[in-house]
Amino acid sequence: MLLAVQLVSLARPAYACGCGAMVHDPKTTMAVNRETSVVHWDGKSEQIVMSLTVDGTAPDAAWIMPVPHRATVRLGDRELFDRLSALTAPAVEERHYFWPRSGDWPFGGTYDGAAAPAPGARGPGVGVVGRERLGPFDVARLTATDPAALRNWLKSHGFQLPASLASALRPYVQQRWEYVAIRLAPAETDRPLTGALEPLRLSFASDRLIYPMRLSRLAKTPQSLGLYVLAPHRMEPRSAIGGTRPEVFFAGRITPEGALRDLSGPRRTFLTAIDQRFPQPHRITGDHELLRAAGDTPYQRVTYTDSLLVVGGVPAWLLTAGGLQVLLLAAAALLIALRRRRSRNTPPPAAVRVPPPLG
Repeated sequence: MLLAVQLVSLARPAYACGCGAMVHDPKTTMAVNRETSVVHWDGKSEQIVMSLTVDGTAPDAAWIMPVPHRATVRLGDRELFDRLSALTAPAVEERHYFWPRSGDWPFGGTYDGAAAPAPGARGPGVGVVGRERLGPFDVARLTATDPAALRNWLKSHGFQLPASLASALRPYVQQRWEYVAIRLAPAETDRPLTGALEPLRLSFASDRLIYPMRLSRLAKTPQSLGLYVLAPHRMEPRSAIGGTRPEVFFAGRITPEGALRDLSGPRRTFLTAIDQRFPQPHRITGDHELLRAAGDTPYQRVTYTDSLLVVGGVPAWLLTAGGLQVLLLAAAALLIALRRRRSRNTPPPAAVRVPPPLG
């Protein structure tokens, strides 16, 4: 997430979403409900796969993504996110309790004796180094040494950069980064953009693991970052860059399969999954740089299911002296209750008529 500047054509004003600055017609709306990004880094090159889920009334959209070196772009694989979601899901562990609770026999439910079920500068101005069509996307790869020139080129091709966004791009121009401008070109241009968009996969050389986020400081509403990092070791952000403390919700070595294998190769790799919130986006100070953590300590969230402890199909509490006493007390209480019920239901004895004495 927090990677692209999202734009909509036809001289529209810019706002910001978790992936950067969003531009749309004031008469339309657009919101990014969920952004998921995957980063693979091997020490020399970096790949970013991004998927957005959007909602609104705008019929078209585009992004401009700053990248530190010349990038190649192709469509990503939706399966990648499904596999990562399954890999990082919380582990389910069962916890047992000894004494019966409400709902357990004899306080409720039934007992049948069975166990309980388990639950770079490239010359002046702007250069176009490539343009291609990828599925629903029109992709242009650009170089720029002047923010104004970049802004003018984008404007002439249907993208309007407000002054604030041009200023936000200046640090990338000064660092001689390049840009990937991506315009969504749906087959039915009169229908609003809603739902999950096709994921995009960018690849570029990088000796540092950088995740571009600077442009998200233009956002007007709180933002969030969800990031899967595939690298030789456990990785962590150098700093919070103006957001809350990044939280790791999964860390561990995995064997890539399917779409993951296509992205990172067949060797075992370390997966770090990170969540972070940005309640005040204007406080964002720059891009995330992720560094090797002090150790490859594994971590996985755990959810628990509780069940009554049983031994050989019998509740363990029944096998103790205390359990026997409870049973005797329960049996006594049951007998008393039965006797009381019988006494209430038994009719009184019929009156015996005594004959009068003789004489």
